[in-house]
Amino acid sequence: MIVFKFGGASVKDAAAFRNILRILSGLDHTQKPLVVVSAMGKTTNALEKVYRLAFQKLDYSAALQETRQYHLQIAQELFAGSNHPIHAALQQQFNYLELLLEHLQPVDFDRQYDQIISVGELLSSLMLHHFLASQGYPNQWIDCRDYLRTDATWREARLDWTWTEKQIRQHLPAVLEQQPIITQGFIGRSASGETTTLGREGSDFSAAIFAYCLRAESLTIWKDVPGLLNADPKLFKETTRYEEIAYQEAIEMAYYGASVIHPKTVQPLAQRCIPLYVKSFLHPSEPGTVIWNCQHERIAPSFILKQNQCLLSFHTKDFGFISEQHLSTIFKALSQHRLKINMMQNSAISFSTCVDADETRVEALKAELAQEFVILYNQPLHLFTIKNYDQPSLEKLTHGKEILLEQRSRQTFQFVCRPTQEFPL
Repeated sequence: MIVFKFGGASVKDAAAFRNILRILSGLDHTQKPLVVVSAMGKTTNALEKVYRLAFQKLDYSAALQETRQYHLQIAQELFAGSNHPIHAALQQQFNYLELLLEHLQPVDFDRQYDQIISVGELLSSLMLHHFLASQGYPNQWIDCRDYLRTDATWREARLDWTWTEKQIRQHLPAVLEQQPIITQGFIGRSASGETTTLGREGSDFSAAIFAYCLRAESLTIWKDVPGLLNADPKLFKETTRYEEIAYQEAIEMAYYGASVIHPKTVQPLAQRCIPLYVKSFLHPSEPGTVIWNCQHERIAPSFILKQNQCLLSFHTKDFGFISEQHLSTIFKALSQHRLKINMMQNSAISFSTCVDADETRVEALKAELAQEFVILYNQPLHLFTIKNYDQPSLEKLTHGKEILLEQRSRQTFQFVCRPTQEFPL
């Protein structure tokens, strides 16, 4: 059994759907993949815009119509005639979306977010299922929420691995013996029956969950890049493709923010030694990159940028030292407000941490700790990480930048700086 994952760029228009058909049709007839698909193009961003307008009680009709028209236009290009079942399937999803938006409550922003944003994956997977079938590629559409059970941590749900693996092992191998499966990434369902999401860009993780539970031969993630690169080509002029890379190296790169791989993706694959291939959907015959249980010499430095960062510095109000008790209070508040520490550093009288600049969560954190600490902050900032750095790479990336905080270990160098606009670097 093999698992494929196609991201938003690989289903962004009619030509992209036809390209997926070519990739799947090129498989050996005995290979019946489970295919995980993301929302089409920038649909997740578009639905977030619609939802925020609706939640603020602003007019969202134009934004919703734009998203609807985007999907209907692609359906018209892919399917001849207006009687094809895809049109009714899409209309049903948009009717459901409108019902959710009309009955929003002024509380539980994150819970309602999951119910609304998840519609994007349902739309794309239905489109792919019907298109493949119309072109003589039989497949079965499944609702991944029937197989991925999570807790109710909205927008970052945690998986119930035991229940999920049992459900997948019990039902899906027999289906895959007969035909491929098309399903969604990013979403799951709580024990109470409500839709949850696994975090932004979580479709990679969904694919890894299926691969782990099915004990798949491999997982392939199809991207618009030729493999795993040492830098984002949109941000850096010169990039190097890794032919192979070890699980541990990939996990660390993802943790620091490498955009090609979701941070949670590699770990379950490593546990069962399932190789992860990162390949180009534009050039599917090219080798790409394999992430697996290998040994290699020191690899080329990787350059990772996280934008829209906030640097928080905590000082005690009595000018005393930062003690372990102070750190415990700060860490507890960061955890409660779900602010991930991207970098941290402490001195005798202060503790500084770099987090994603989520305005709502940062403001709530500051309000909670304001009585005990003087809190200074800067945003928006950039956080750069160089993995496997050398002196030339340090000089290249730090040149001309106003650095507010830096940190280095034997293999990793990080620094926070004012935003710079000279991209690509």
